[in-house]
Amino acid sequence: MITDKIRVGIIGATGYAGVELVRLLLSHPNVSLTAISSTSFEGQAITDIYPNLFGSCSLKLCSADEVPPLCDVVFAALPHGLSEPLAEKCAAVNALLVDLGADFRLTDEKEYTEWYGKTYEYPELHKGAVYALPEIYRDAIKQAAVIGNPGCYPTTVALGLMPALRGGFIETDGIIIDSKSGVTGAGRSLTQNTHYPDANEAFAAYKAGAHRHTPEIEQTLSDLAGKPVKVTFVPHLLPVNRGIESSIYARLKLGADFDTIYAAYENAYRDEYFVRVQPKGEYANIKNVRMSNFCDISLHIDKRTSTLIVCSCIDNMVKGAAGQAIQNMNLRLGLDERTGLTALPSAF
Repeated sequence: MITDKIRVGIIGATGYAGVELVRLLLSHPNVSLTAISSTSFEGQAITDIYPNLFGSCSLKLCSADEVPPLCDVVFAALPHGLSEPLAEKCAAVNALLVDLGADFRLTDEKEYTEWYGKTYEYPELHKGAVYALPEIYRDAIKQAAVIGNPGCYPTTVALGLMPALRGGFIETDGIIIDSKSGVTGAGRSLTQNTHYPDANEAFAAYKAGAHRHTPEIEQTLSDLAGKPVKVTFVPHLLPVNRGIESSIYARLKLGADFDTIYAAYENAYRDEYFVRVQPKGEYANIKNVRMSNFCDISLHIDKRTSTLIVCSCIDNMVKGAAGQAIQNMNLRLGLDERTGLTALPSAF
């Protein structure tokens, strides 16, 4: 059990996920935020970029190389391809890396190459890395040498389907995932479709059938089902800052009934603080998880087509990124995994 303050650093602290880590870690009772870095704003105070932190964080942004030697835990909020070399530097100084990017999510290097166009530079590092979705891989996370934090869309899908797959209630072929995300999911760098005039009062799909989270989703669902699972995944951009709602459609197996399935979900998540199965007839809503580490799940059935409909909601910046990363750190270091993450969702 950790008793002294954990020295924590953030590389990529000025991105949306990075500054969300800053916000949450400043309230963590067991953490001392020691170093933060940014390539674009090196030398500047974090409050120059994010005035909301004024009076709460006086740190200046340093280079990425300066962070690992000062820390026990390093969070990397970086684009794919940048975390592998960082993991080696962290290992050299015995610092735990929690990677919010994609470098340690996929267990199959061929899949990583196909979807991200890169190979593993340090294959040995991947042997000790754990894909860290706490509600599914809690025991493995406690032994991880490197923590691969899950993607935001895959988190909603895995939590939304885990009890149905483990209980054998649904067919594993023909699963359709219809997901909607707020614009923060695209990151801080401006793109045309996140430019205000294009995103405001708009709603459209993007990267249909070709989103890079697809292999991550299929990897976890295949593990849960015990056999290969392929899905149709279509993400959409919502004109809101935060939140993901995934509507998931799966064919029911013969004999599966709603009450049995609902009971299985309640049993699966009864002791999971951050997963809330909604009462029958209610719908999961991104408004009700905003600024929190909760995942809300509601269940519905189309009797005419024998289809299970799962609605799964998270705040993409918290349970979909920074909050889940802190939950993983807590698990790995022997803390109560809820530490620093019990703030309730905002009512509006």
